[in-house]
Amino acid sequence: MPPDSSERQPVEYQHVLHACREHDVKFVRLWFTDILGSLKSVAITIDELPKALEEGLAFDGSSIEAFARRDEADMVARPDPETFALLPWRPAQQRVARMICDIERRSGEPFDGDPRGVLRRQLQLAGERGCTFYVGPQIEYFYFKSPDDPAPLDAGGYFDLTPLDAASDLRRETVLTLEEMGIAVEYSHHEAAPSQHEIDLRYTDALTMADAAMTCRLVVKEIAIKHGVYASFMPKPLTDENGSGMHVDLSLFEGERNLFFNQDAPAHLSDTARSFVAGLLAYTPQFTLITNQWANSYKRLARGTEAPVFLTWSRANHSDLVRIPEYHPGRPESTRVEYRGADSATNPYLAFSVMLAAGLRGIDNRLEPPPPAEDDVSELSPEQRAERGIKVLPRSLGDAIDEFAASDLMSEVLGEHVWSTVLENKRLEWEAFRSQVTDYELRRYLPVL
Repeated sequence: MPPDSSERQPVEYQHVLHACREHDVKFVRLWFTDILGSLKSVAITIDELPKALEEGLAFDGSSIEAFARRDEADMVARPDPETFALLPWRPAQQRVARMICDIERRSGEPFDGDPRGVLRRQLQLAGERGCTFYVGPQIEYFYFKSPDDPAPLDAGGYFDLTPLDAASDLRRETVLTLEEMGIAVEYSHHEAAPSQHEIDLRYTDALTMADAAMTCRLVVKEIAIKHGVYASFMPKPLTDENGSGMHVDLSLFEGERNLFFNQDAPAHLSDTARSFVAGLLAYTPQFTLITNQWANSYKRLARGTEAPVFLTWSRANHSDLVRIPEYHPGRPESTRVEYRGADSATNPYLAFSVMLAAGLRGIDNRLEPPPPAEDDVSELSPEQRAERGIKVLPRSLGDAIDEFAASDLMSEVLGEHVWSTVLENKRLEWEAFRSQVTDYELRRYLPVL
């Protein structure tokens, strides 16, 4: 690297170059996320970093599945200096760092197929209202012996400690690694199913959190591989156990003021918050394809588990789609709504985008949520639920596709490119899934038919 190269760079670039020299960084991985939420990476040497910071890195977007069309092949990955972080699991000498990229066309315009760009656009719309969108995800996942052997490592349950929680050391190392990368963790614990775990990231603005969620998934897998096991974010890997959700705490702030808080309202929930909740309930069927994008996702959204099935909300019931966590006296900033419909295999950039858009649409239209469902809705008969106007989430990937395809809001929020690409990809997945003959069918039907 020429000695005067940093002097020609903007201040934020100088910070990155200085950090690389200070920590003996020899390689920088440039990350970005495709439409389905898969992390992509290309590595450059430290000598190429100044050019990459200034000009971005050109690549063939059409070679990435479900990303760019053939006539949109020439793309540029532009590193975001604010996302610079060392990768702690790489060697301590001649270290490796990473930066997350925004994707542009060769002309310099943002690429409309970039999920990070989709979220940026939605946050800009919120910013024009003077609002900042904060999120805090609770990310669930499983540890297994290997990807070919989904045998749990333990028989632990919710909040269990060792010796039942065989993976507590894995979880601890994962949390320490995330914090070393500047990602704050609020809680981590064993979840309800055998070998199922949860890491709760401390809330922050949605773009920073989407970057953190993608990083968290990679770190979980890297630490697992290091210890000879396999970590999976598959929504429903075990037939008779709960699946892995990603519950997300949501709030809107105007400066330091929490727009969801009202001291004198029931549950201290403002009219703005109530309309935001109403928007989530109203538009969830249209965006479930984003928050639950795999055919397997709908095995999790089933009765008899803690996953939501009905479009309901409450202050106490943990099986509702939206829950209002308990208010902490003297802490108005803690007032929030918890959206429980997403799973851990979603694309967080798109998931946060559609949640925000649905909530803002509810605010704009001054929607009112239905009465909270404080009882167990699953115990009601279909006729009783119909009388109360209680509807269900999409029951399958096919149902979710139909709702998504008919949604003007989704095409507006995601943009035509992402909307149509998701639709095309998921229709192919659904047809392939429907044509498969499963082990269950062979066991159930072959001996008797």
